Amino acid sequence: MAVGKEEVEILKPQTDKRDYRRIVLPNRLEVLLISDPETDKAAASMDVSVGSFSDPEGLEGLAHFLEHMLFYASEKYPLEDSYTKYITEHGGSTNAFTSSENTNYYFDVNNDSFEEALDRFTQFFIKPLMSPDATMREIKAVDSENQKNLLSDGWRMFQLEKHLSADNHPFHKFSTGNWDSLEVRPKAKGLDTRHELIKFYEENYSANLMHLVVYWKESLDKIQSLVENKFHAIRNTDRGCFRCPGLPCTSEHLQILVKFVPIMLGHKLRIIWPITPEIRHYKEGPCGYVAHLVEHEGEGSVFYILKTLGWATGLSAGEVGWNEFSFFNVSINLTDAGHEHVEQIVGLLFKYIFLLQKSGVSKWIFDEISAICKTVFHYQDKIDPIDYVVNVASNMQLYPPEDWLVASSLPSNFSPGTIQMVLEELNPQNVRIFWGSMKFEGHTDLVEPWYGTAYSVEKVTGSLLQKWIETAPNENLHLPAPNVFIPTDLSLKEMQGKGKHPLLLRKSSYSSLWYKPDKLFFTPKAYVIVNFNCPHASHSQEAEILCYIFTRLLMDYLNEYAYDAQVAGLYYGITSTDTGFQVIVVGYSHKMRILFDTIIGKIAQFEVKEDRFAVIKETVMKGYQNFKFQKPYGQALSYCSLILEDHSWPWHEALEILPHLEAGDLAKFSPVMLSKAFLECYVAGNIDSNEAESLVQHIEDVFYRGPKPICRPLFPSEHLPKRIINLERGISHFYHVEGLNPSDKNSALVHYIQVHQGDLLLDVKLQLFALVAKQPAFHQLRSVEQLGYITMLSHRNDSGIRGVHFIVQSTVKDPRQIDLRIEAFLKVFETKLNEMTNDEFRDNVNALINMKLEKHKNLQEESAFYWQEIIDGTLKFDRRESEIAALKQLTKQDLIDLFDDYIKVGAPGKKMLSVHVYGALHSAEYKEAKEEVSQSPSIRIDDIFSFKRSQPLYGSFKGGIGHIK
Repeated sequence: MAVGKEEVEILKPQTDKRDYRRIVLPNRLEVLLISDPETDKAAASMDVSVGSFSDPEGLEGLAHFLEHMLFYASEKYPLEDSYTKYITEHGGSTNAFTSSENTNYYFDVNNDSFEEALDRFTQFFIKPLMSPDATMREIKAVDSENQKNLLSDGWRMFQLEKHLSADNHPFHKFSTGNWDSLEVRPKAKGLDTRHELIKFYEENYSANLMHLVVYWKESLDKIQSLVENKFHAIRNTDRGCFRCPGLPCTSEHLQILVKFVPIMLGHKLRIIWPITPEIRHYKEGPCGYVAHLVEHEGEGSVFYILKTLGWATGLSAGEVGWNEFSFFNVSINLTDAGHEHVEQIVGLLFKYIFLLQKSGVSKWIFDEISAICKTVFHYQDKIDPIDYVVNVASNMQLYPPEDWLVASSLPSNFSPGTIQMVLEELNPQNVRIFWGSMKFEGHTDLVEPWYGTAYSVEKVTGSLLQKWIETAPNENLHLPAPNVFIPTDLSLKEMQGKGKHPLLLRKSSYSSLWYKPDKLFFTPKAYVIVNFNCPHASHSQEAEILCYIFTRLLMDYLNEYAYDAQVAGLYYGITSTDTGFQVIVVGYSHKMRILFDTIIGKIAQFEVKEDRFAVIKETVMKGYQNFKFQKPYGQALSYCSLILEDHSWPWHEALEILPHLEAGDLAKFSPVMLSKAFLECYVAGNIDSNEAESLVQHIEDVFYRGPKPICRPLFPSEHLPKRIINLERGISHFYHVEGLNPSDKNSALVHYIQVHQGDLLLDVKLQLFALVAKQPAFHQLRSVEQLGYITMLSHRNDSGIRGVHFIVQSTVKDPRQIDLRIEAFLKVFETKLNEMTNDEFRDNVNALINMKLEKHKNLQEESAFYWQEIIDGTLKFDRRESEIAALKQLTKQDLIDLFDDYIKVGAPGKKMLSVHVYGALHSAEYKEAKEEVSQSPSIRIDDIFSFKRSQPLYGSFKGGIGHIK
């Protein structure tokens, strides 16, 4: 039936064993078929070349609203939400997104359920039903989604950039939609939104504007037959692809300085130029070349100088592109000092751009970028099929078939003229400068209409910019040196042994080393993680803050040296943990040891530089201050963890401690922190056992040996594992708190049910409950009751203590009412659970088994699984195999017993904690909740720390020397 088969060879990574075929159906639907016999999941993505740029005038957000509506029902499957229910019950997930020029729908599912899932998916594009009732409910869902974005600086800044463009250009539009744009304004004009929705669908959703990717374990011929059978019925109206009328920025929108007031503390500077879209020259990669130099962080770079001066903490650069127009953005995070020198910072950036323009395009730099890109492409990790199909489907409209997989990631044609063209476009006549700071509050005269961002606009003339350039720091700007971290040995090591799981290679009073050679992915990469467990790092909140600053300073000190490593695909991180700090290095194994030994040396020789301490302290302070601008559901999750975790501290106490900390405090603290430590190490991938042992031996030599050892090993009594509050059975615990941001209307609820520790059989029942209840909860609470866009139910693990939690964020109801709606749902669900047929039960069990049979896709995913077992102390490396065996023995009655004993309303063994965060719309309800007298069997938590001190703790899985059970 296909009109065209694979006419060209699709370029794929040399390590990729999958088969690909391009076909075109008679209705002009272009399809890429992917056969992967090793996959555990099937997936599909349909990319439609229609997005928010196509929204009709006065119906902002209609394309996005349509994306929501297609999930509801179809003529063939009229039961509401039956598509999502089928996907969820068969081990899958589904979602969609609307961008400016396209809308992408996608799902994954267990292999054996793919044919029916694909048939249900196809109906989106054949005969969807858009009932009046569903239409009204989903307008509320779109409005709720917009509500959660209103106080997000990312959304606000992007809309401000769009607002300051030609008002007759699609770029100018508001794209998300809300109640006003989809209900109030259309109704005022006599428009029926549902009628306009159906009209928009019929006019725009044509097969010739669609690109489909289908990923399955079957042969290409079988996949092709399935696709032809399912997708041939999509209408083709030969609709033309949307074209933008000209460029979005006229002279009025160039040479401007826009000062705006953000939500969060901190100062942001973004310098933007309209440029020629790279898609026209993607094999030459001009924007990639320019971005590589502009955002470089080594000596001689813009960021290096700004950091040395204490003016900036981060700089990124790159293209933000569409089909017919594009921008080159440079974003800089400023310090308070940097905020006072913005003119010189802009001048410095222009100085560097002029240097690049005058020095010409360097072939060796292009060749280096090309070599790095080639290695990244050919040795890329396998990712989840659902992510892969979305990436490829998004490429299909933009690139010829041979480049669908590679897209613009392999610059291969050296074209100095093309790169120079983009460099010349970064000029003072073309610039747009956006500068955000809370310091502008009260000093602006304009308001962006959709998000309410306060701003002002000033003209920046060429002569003024010239003055800025002349007053810029007179530092030694120069091109970077060649990158010494580019791997040249990508061979695979010979691995000994047959172990399927990590092996405890060595243990001592100093360290434990878990080792897992790569026998699955066959990639020249490694994964090394070292936990420094230091009792002095976590005995008080002051110690935890100093440890955090210590790790941030280490990252800061390493930046110039290790930046090249990250560019070359060798990533590192030093982060604080509950018991100390952690070093992680992941990437190509060839030069990993050089970087790793340098990091260890920096830790051992740590010293406090006062100027850098001041910058990091300022950044950390703002981070704590910005906690109050977290989304309410994020705040609720933080309070939940604060209540449950034995050793945890509130953010507001940190704000009292931080101002009094000085560089001298850290100088005294760091040697004390390092004086006692135990090292928990995990080494995996393309490293043999001798290298792994040598690596850990080196750390021990540095820290524990020598004439003046830095560390001594821990006594058994000094191991401080993380422990969790054991909530009382039969009691409902409530914590009521006002949202920290008085401007945020959203309230939030976390309804947590604690179940067990270390009981594998109970845990598989709990996971099965979460799977069976997830979609009905979402359908009832979000789709039917429209409580809020953010609505979820999931399994939860706190250091080996298992439970489930509901999360809802809402402007519609206050948290107490939402809690009641969750209880109402559980009562209805109880009936459905008892009425579930044995076949339905077995289908859900098989779906969960299939999910557990999924192989790890890459080394990082595998390592994260094993590392979690190690740090929890559970060491159950065969957990998935054991869980599958337990699932096969489960009966429907087992699931009902779990529900009756632990989860249902009034269950005798139920241990519940409900955290209520009250937003601005529900302040009266908060006062009522605080004044209400608790009725047994419930406890209102008024003081978190008094409550915690009164509660028993679960034991820790960790014990014995080296935390080894």
